[in-house]
Amino acid sequence: MNFTKSLTEWYLENKRDLPWRNTRNPYFIWLSEIMLQQTRVVQGMPYFLSFTSAFPTVFDLAKADEEQVLKLWQGLGYYSRARNLHKTAQKIAFERNGVFPDNYTDLLQLKGIGEYTAAAIASFCFDEVVPVVDGNVFRVLARYFDIESDIAIGATKKEFSTLALELMTNRIPGRDKQCEVNPALFNQAIMEFGALQCVPKSPNCTVCIFNTSCAALQKKKISQLPVKSKKVKVRKRYFNYIIYIDEQEQTLIKKRSDKGIWYNLYEFPLFETEIGVDFETISNLIQEEPFIINKIISISALNTVERPHKLSHQHLYIKFWKVNVEGLISNALDYESVLKFPFPVVIYNFIEKNENSFKI
Repeated sequence: MNFTKSLTEWYLENKRDLPWRNTRNPYFIWLSEIMLQQTRVVQGMPYFLSFTSAFPTVFDLAKADEEQVLKLWQGLGYYSRARNLHKTAQKIAFERNGVFPDNYTDLLQLKGIGEYTAAAIASFCFDEVVPVVDGNVFRVLARYFDIESDIAIGATKKEFSTLALELMTNRIPGRDKQCEVNPALFNQAIMEFGALQCVPKSPNCTVCIFNTSCAALQKKKISQLPVKSKKVKVRKRYFNYIIYIDEQEQTLIKKRSDKGIWYNLYEFPLFETEIGVDFETISNLIQEEPFIINKIISISALNTVERPHKLSHQHLYIKFWKVNVEGLISNALDYESVLKFPFPVVIYNFIEKNENSFKI
């Protein structure tokens, strides 16, 4: 069986109609690829449409305030992607007059663009013969060819890239004929096949076009491939957010300045503790180390986020505490104003669903 020919024929019959597939504009391709990192298409689509509506060109994105960009990104996670997106848009708009690099090597020089994204833009927009290698590609090739190399190891990516390039160009050892190279079609096809057919768990191999030639299926190893070593140990963190409410039902928020998760997003004053704490402990902390000078009237527990908020290597256990104070809080905001700022989605969801918590 000719793997490349069968794969591309399958793609042309089964591909999804996605907006970034109807263009060769590198701005839109770049946006979609950055948004779909660590994100499913169904989740990323509304964000893509919102961004292209708010920022129809790279110049529009470059001229936007970072907070506006982060607000539109709110809920998509991995916020460093949005910050890098904004910085790269400024570089392209102001230093390159809106023109994207037209090759893989130069694209790699842009902030936030790694090997996968550079390969996608170079092949989709400029027909450069360079393979993309993402989780879908790892999975399809590992299963079809029964490759047991650990994909968590950096050297393995070169192995898969070499194989993908051979398949893209049909330069397989022992094969004389070579088909016409269409890098964009091949890359789109193998990623789509991994997303729709050769899915991570319980793929329906009975309807797969490769069910007579897939090595992993013949050897009953589908569930074992690709091989990936264990993830980094998950760190548990305990966040206690303090919602101060003054006499005009205004509250205090702060921009998160520590590098790490949620950098430059907003949050309430925070006590991070080593373990989950009770009312007495947090009450003592609030009184001993207040974030404001106003006299405290009362302290009460608000709704706790029932399940840990899971990030890639961190589980956050979050509690909210309400503190009513005398007088007016300096630099405080009312409820409607607070909603306009970019927050981590777990905090924003709490704000939106608990309006009464922001009243006296």
